[in-house]
Amino acid sequence: MDSYIYVMTALIPIAASMLVFQVNPYHALVIRGILGAVSALVYTVLGAADVALTEALVGTLLAVSLYAVAVRSSLVFQLGIVKDSESDPQFQEVAEKFRNIFKPWHLRVELLLYPDHESLQQALLNKDIHATCIRSSAYHTTTRLHRLYEILQPELGETDVSYLNPTQVEVHS
Repeated sequence: MDSYIYVMTALIPIAASMLVFQVNPYHALVIRGILGAVSALVYTVLGAADVALTEALVGTLLAVSLYAVAVRSSLVFQLGIVKDSESDPQFQEVAEKFRNIFKPWHLRVELLLYPDHESLQQALLNKDIHATCIRSSAYHTTTRLHRLYEILQPELGETDVSYLNPTQVEVHS
């Protein structure tokens, strides 16, 4: 008769382990919801209805909602471009290449337009954007984040991407 309680209780560490080892943040949100639902069910069966209600409302519903907003807003790669580049068909290919590069890391590519090269470079130095994409003979990407450079460098090649160390550059305001 009590075997179903043991099975439900065993689901908690299994779901928690799945949550810890999940690399996709959206799948982790679903698993967090399942973990909260199983926990609330176990609390109810064990006679702690008030704890179950609190877990269901606060621990699961509110936490998953807040995590979803945080994940959605923080997984963005901000790429700065000069306003004229947006309509260039070759740039559309480059933007699609960026989307494909960052897909395994679940990053969205957000294009931020700047009127000229100087304001684009200043935005990179001010940490308003993560990288710039400028057309010389071909499109060249400069990033201020070393991890992004490590991701982009094998995909774009050494001639198309460079790293700008913001600590070694003087910022003139």
